[in-house]
Amino acid sequence: MNLKEAFRFQNKLQAFLEEGQRILSRESNITRVENTYLRRKVMAEAQNETVLIAPETDYYDRITDVARFLVWLLEQKEALYAAIREAKAAQTIDIDSEVSLNACRQSVAQTFRQMNGLRASEQIISGGGTGYRFNADGNQVSYRCDVKRVTTINFDRSVIRRELTRLNKKADETSAALDLCTVTAQVDFRPPFNVNDSFDDAFQGFLADAGRP
Repeated sequence: MNLKEAFRFQNKLQAFLEEGQRILSRESNITRVENTYLRRKVMAEAQNETVLIAPETDYYDRITDVARFLVWLLEQKEALYAAIREAKAAQTIDIDSEVSLNACRQSVAQTFRQMNGLRASEQIISGGGTGYRFNADGNQVSYRCDVKRVTTINFDRSVIRRELTRLNKKADETSAALDLCTVTAQVDFRPPFNVNDSFDDAFQGFLADAGRP
């Protein structure tokens, strides 16, 4: 499989691990409840009766196997991680570092893009200003006036545009290189089940391989 397929299978393994943990985290799945009706206390001739309260949940009768399956999934994930590390190490670029760096480039480019979109503006704010004056009686009184607000950019737009172009070009080139790596880099791992299988499909296959039908 290539790296792209390996990443997809990695996500599938994680999803199955989480599903298995949800099954084992349900107390009704991992405990056995019995009710014993003590009828002899009421009637000497009666017999006590014990009834198993079995929950109507999936895998209740295979909990130990689910636990084994969970450990097996974890082992598969460990093996896949090791194979992915080897595949990445064989590449001419440091994939993890470039992914992180490209995310930073794209973030900075987005900031520059917003800056480049700013435009100078002018507006009149009606009654937006206040002041004081003396009236005819010599008393100080307040008054309101309009405010002319002029907004201009506080940076060199040519620098921002130039760096934005450079960042976009570098980010696109890196993305293309990373995409190429994910489809050409081979991962030495054989999937034990199909990536489109359900949890139950994979579980039943695990049981069959282990000789526990």
